[in-house]
Amino acid sequence: MTPLHIAVLMGGWSGERQVSLMSGAGVADALEGLGHRVTRIDMDRHVAARLAEAKPDLVFNALHGAPGEDGTVQGMLDLMGIPYTHSGLATSVIAVDKVLTKGVLVPHGVPMPGGRVVKSAELFEGDPLPRPYVVKPVNEGSSIGVAIVTAEGNYGQPIGRDVAGPWQDFAELLAEPYVRGRELTTAVLGDRALGVTEVRPKTGWYDFDAKYTDGRADHIFPAQIPDEITAACKAYAVEAHRILGCKGASRADFRWDDERGVDGLFLLEVNTQPGMTPLSLVPEQAAHCGMSYPELVQWIVDEAMEGRKP
Repeated sequence: MTPLHIAVLMGGWSGERQVSLMSGAGVADALEGLGHRVTRIDMDRHVAARLAEAKPDLVFNALHGAPGEDGTVQGMLDLMGIPYTHSGLATSVIAVDKVLTKGVLVPHGVPMPGGRVVKSAELFEGDPLPRPYVVKPVNEGSSIGVAIVTAEGNYGQPIGRDVAGPWQDFAELLAEPYVRGRELTTAVLGDRALGVTEVRPKTGWYDFDAKYTDGRADHIFPAQIPDEITAACKAYAVEAHRILGCKGASRADFRWDDERGVDGLFLLEVNTQPGMTPLSLVPEQAAHCGMSYPELVQWIVDEAMEGRKP
């Protein structure tokens, strides 16, 4: 292994800032332990100047959410001629947008929930779909801004203007039918699916707090599900990674209605820069497959350097 000078981009100003800081710190510690020279950069508006001054061999992109995951940072790094980890500009633009992702993957046979984009104000007049349904921002991750609207009228009938929810923070929302059942996720490294984890929140559903608070959810690996569902998750995850043009690691999140067999499996989204925190699912799956956290970080670095060779 040739030691490199690697700048780890983390933090930023998205709603996932704290998660990114945890991911970035873990990655930076691992890289230093591997013998690399590391420059840690908490991203701000002067990031281009800071990178130009640092002159790294590679940027490890540990940002989550905009502007680190939506193509903005990727475009900047492309213009600066600095290699970076994870997916490129076009893939990032598409994968961060749930509507664009559906438009690319569904025609290739990857099952995703239906639904439509609605103006938030429409929700105060009536339901866009039969209850229960889910509303979520088009381009946020980590379950930020997700609300499940149930038949019991948990947000009012119709949704109350003064009731807290994503409709107060976002002008438009994606409304999708609610898929009952179980939460499954599959990590992909390159062209290989590592396996399937079932995530079981101890209370409620798998929201932001359950994802990043120790003890709020159980991760069961390998998931105790039929072989055909495991095979389908892995196949769809790899296919989505390939069709979207993902690089390095990605994570595909599913809902599975276990009363409908394989017909009840739906891909919800593809995360092109999955978390690298102590509770994150990709390093957890990698560990179960015999790859330590530092080995995973080094694999991502090697893949990025190899992929940018002329």
